[in-house]
Amino acid sequence: MSLLDKIQAEMTAAMKARDQARLGALRMIKTALKKYQVDHGGKLDEAAEMKVLQSLVKQRKESIEMYRKGGREEQAAQEEAELKIVESFLPAPATGEEMEAAVEAAIQETGASTMRDMGRVMKAAREKLSGKTVDGKTLSDKVKARLSQ
Repeated sequence: MSLLDKIQAEMTAAMKARDQARLGALRMIKTALKKYQVDHGGKLDEAAEMKVLQSLVKQRKESIEMYRKGGREEQAAQEEAELKIVESFLPAPATGEEMEAAVEAAIQETGASTMRDMGRVMKAAREKLSGKTVDGKTLSDKVKARLSQ
């Protein structure tokens, strides 16, 4: 079952349960996926679906931060609810230990020793963590810490 099919089934369940907040978030996800599909022509593969979902997660996190800075707690709470729904469709996040192991393996594999090699290490570490949700900033911080030793 494709992600769009799963979302459609969830939308139907949300409509029957009269859960307007969940329905709105699911419609937003479906719209983003359809837009990506139209913009890039053709069928969505799993990598493209994950890219769209991760972009939605990033947008929600930025919105939450901005609403909190502006003192708009109600909107921040709404964005957090949407964030949880979007994250429910993403694979499990990589743990700190998994990230550190991937960084260490990537450094060994690439022979990196300075900050100039950061791009190669990041790319290799991301490949090792494929299939998991990876926070790029956290991974970047771990690579920087390891290369600056």
